[in-house]
Amino acid sequence: MQTPSRPVPREAVLIVNAHSRRGQDLFRDAKRLLEEAGIRLIASHAVKDPRKLNGTVDKAVKDGAPMVIIGGGDGSLSCTIDFVVGRDCVFALLPLGTANSFARTLGIPLDLEGAVKTIATGQRRTIDLGKIDGDYFANCAAMGLSPMIGEGIPHRLKRYLGRIGYLSWATWCLIRFRPFRLTVESENGKESVWATEVRIANGRFHGGVELVEKADVDTGELVVQAVIGRSKTKLVWNWIASALKLRAREATVEHFHGRTLRIETRPRQKISIDGEVLARTPVTASIAHCVIEVVVPAPETNPQD
Repeated sequence: MQTPSRPVPREAVLIVNAHSRRGQDLFRDAKRLLEEAGIRLIASHAVKDPRKLNGTVDKAVKDGAPMVIIGGGDGSLSCTIDFVVGRDCVFALLPLGTANSFARTLGIPLDLEGAVKTIATGQRRTIDLGKIDGDYFANCAAMGLSPMIGEGIPHRLKRYLGRIGYLSWATWCLIRFRPFRLTVESENGKESVWATEVRIANGRFHGGVELVEKADVDTGELVVQAVIGRSKTKLVWNWIASALKLRAREATVEHFHGRTLRIETRPRQKISIDGEVLARTPVTASIAHCVIEVVVPAPETNPQD
């Protein structure tokens, strides 16, 4: 019999990355909606300088906040989630970014009202985190085209045009991109393939699209999905087929599973971790099993049950 989880705390510290695409505009609305929903805010911070985001979260957790509510994009969530590992502090999120892949993986509504309702009426869920050479990440790391897009995209293009701007920049990066040789070593052996993109997944979504269906946040293993071959057209088809949920997408990829995987490439590749370029191959990717609690929607109940 499974032990019922403790209730979601009714007190929290709200920290919003006001530098994210919608963060500054929605900070006041988030504060108001949370208080109206019965969440008492011990403190609230609109952080305009992204360099101060980690320190603000770290202080809130060390000061004993029972829950931290982070508003921002996937990068903001990934870099701050480290501070709740090993702490008696629940992590809640308001998806205010462009792709919001982590929120999609957890089933959290992407609108502010829906996300606040989840915090007020949802439940705790214990989840895994991925690690790249010891650096925690929440949802997905990637190499290939994704780091080129994430590292170079003009902030104003992403801020004002959202996903349209993101796709325009991605097209420009695709023209300049070159495939690479990938080697993955795990407890199951060692294998090398040509690849155009590699996703190191703890969750199903990447770039706002469900790409790695075999991954989830509580399986106890990572999934490395490689778009195989040297064809950039094949990579584009993989994205289109994934967005449309076509079965044909499986023909373009190869999967590697494990708790720890050594990943090497020729030439060396930059790695984006939840949208932020933070590493470079070779790396060791591993799973940290059931290390934090997040707030997710409560399951719907059938009145006839």
